[in-house]
Amino acid sequence: MRLVAVAATAAASLALASCSAGSSTSGGGNGNPAGGATGGGQTSDAGLSIGLVAEPSNLDFTKTDGAAIPQVLLYNVYQGLVQLDQKGDISPGLATKWTVSDDRKTYTFDLAKDATFTNGKPFTADDAKFSIDRVKKDWTVSLKSAMNVVDSATVVSPTQLKVVLKAPSNDWLYRMTTRVGAMFSRTGVDQLATKPVGTGPYALGKWTRGDSISLVRNDAYWGKKPYYKTVTFKYFKDPTALNNALLTGTINVVGTVQTPESLGQFENNPKYDVIEGTTNGEVVLSFNNGSGPMKNKKVREAVRYAIDHKALVDTCWAGRGALIGSMVPPTDPWYEDLTGPFPHDVAKAKTLLQESGEANQTLRLRIPTLPYAVSCGTVVKSQLEQAGFKVTLDQLEFPAAWLTTVFTNADYDMSIVAHVEPRDMGAVFGDPGYYTRYTNPAFSQLLKQADEGTEQQQVTDMKKAARMLSEDAAADWLFVLPNLIVADKGVTGIPKNAISESFDVTGLSGS
Repeated sequence: MRLVAVAATAAASLALASCSAGSSTSGGGNGNPAGGATGGGQTSDAGLSIGLVAEPSNLDFTKTDGAAIPQVLLYNVYQGLVQLDQKGDISPGLATKWTVSDDRKTYTFDLAKDATFTNGKPFTADDAKFSIDRVKKDWTVSLKSAMNVVDSATVVSPTQLKVVLKAPSNDWLYRMTTRVGAMFSRTGVDQLATKPVGTGPYALGKWTRGDSISLVRNDAYWGKKPYYKTVTFKYFKDPTALNNALLTGTINVVGTVQTPESLGQFENNPKYDVIEGTTNGEVVLSFNNGSGPMKNKKVREAVRYAIDHKALVDTCWAGRGALIGSMVPPTDPWYEDLTGPFPHDVAKAKTLLQESGEANQTLRLRIPTLPYAVSCGTVVKSQLEQAGFKVTLDQLEFPAAWLTTVFTNADYDMSIVAHVEPRDMGAVFGDPGYYTRYTNPAFSQLLKQADEGTEQQQVTDMKKAARMLSEDAAADWLFVLPNLIVADKGVTGIPKNAISESFDVTGLSGS
C-alpha cells in the first residue's frame, strides 16, 4: 500500500541522476552504505526511544500493506542494493557500484563482499536474485508491480548480479530504494511476520504488541555500526500522550508530531530541538471513482470547489503544510502548482451538485482513526455540508478496520489518508484495482511514456499526467504533510526532510 497515517517521507531527486546510461556509481569501497556512517564510527551502550502513532499489524511488508512496517525495518534491519541518501539521491547499499547499458535495459551490480544476514548466512548474488524473483512470485501486496518490468535476474558471480529489464525504465532503480528492493536471506523468509532477517545495522529485539518495537545493534554488521545500542519505537494512539511522553522523559524523540498547534511548548524550551522540513506525504481526500456518487465527475468537481484548502490547513493542521492541487509534492522534478483549477467556490459547487443528479445522495466519508484524518475530517464534512452535500463521517480503527473496509473492499465514497510512498502518483491512480478505483487509459499511457522515455520526457509526461488527474478530479489533495519532529537537545543526526519510507535511525547519535 502506498499510504500510511503517520510516517512522513519526502520525494527525492530524479531517479537516474546518479547512474544514467553507460555510467556507474561507486561506493566508498568500505562496505558502508549511504546513511550508515555515524558519529565518526563511535558507538555507545545508550538507548534511544522514538514515539510514533501507527503500529504495524505484523512485520511482513511482502504480504501486508501499509508503511508502518518499512518505517521501522527498512534501512535499519533490511537493506537494498541501493538506497536514498540524505539528499534524496540514489546511493550504494549492498551494491558497491553498478553500471547501466547504453540501451538502458541491463544493470550490472557489484555487491559487497563481506555482508552477512543476522542469521549468520553470507549475502551473495544468489540472495539478490532470490529477492528480486520473490517479489514477482511470492509478494501479494500491490507494490509488487514495480518489479513487472524486470525480464531476468542472473547471477554472474557470488558478488555480481545482472538484471535485464523488458524496456527502459526511469523508475525501476528508484523503486529499488523502497521496500520492494529489500534483500532477503534464502533461508530466512519462513517467519517474516515475526522474525525479520536482514543485513542491516540493527536486528529485531523485542516486539511488545500494543506498546513498542525495539531494535538492537547488529554487532556483526558489515559496515560502520550505528551509535545507539538499542532503538525503541513506542506507539501512542493519543497525540497528547505522545507529547507528554517526551516532556516526562519516557521517549527521546517525537517522530511524527500529530498536533502541530502544540509545538509552542517545545519551541520555547531549551531542552528540545524542533525540526520542521517537508515530506512527500500527500494528504488525499480520496474518492471511490469506481462506484457510488463519486463515479460522477460533476460530484467530484463539486467536492473540489467546496473545499477551502487554506482554511482547512489553518484549522486542522495549524497552517503547516503545502497546498498542491494534484498528486505531486514540491520536491518532485515534475511538480507544478495546480491549486488554481479548482478555487474555493461554494456557489459553483452547489450548481454542479444539482446538475449531477446526486444531490439527494449521502456521501460516506470513512476515515482512519489517525490524528490528522480525524482533525481534518470534521473540517471537510463541515465545508461540504455548507455547499449542500449530505455527509456521514465514520471513524474506522487503523490499521485493521480501515484497511479491510476502505483499502481492500472499497466500501466508501470518500476517505482521508496520507500517501507517503515516494513518487506514488502512478501507484495510487494507475491501477484500476487499487482502492481509488480510478481508470483512465490516457493517464496510464502517459505513465508508460514517462517511464520509457528520456529523463526530460519523463518530466514532461509526468506533468501532463498530474494535470490530467487534477482536471478529472480523481481526488482532492488537501495538503502535503510537513516533517515535524521534536527531539531531546542531545540527539543529533535527525534529517530535516524525510526522504524515504524508512525512519532511518542508523545515522543518529548523541552528545
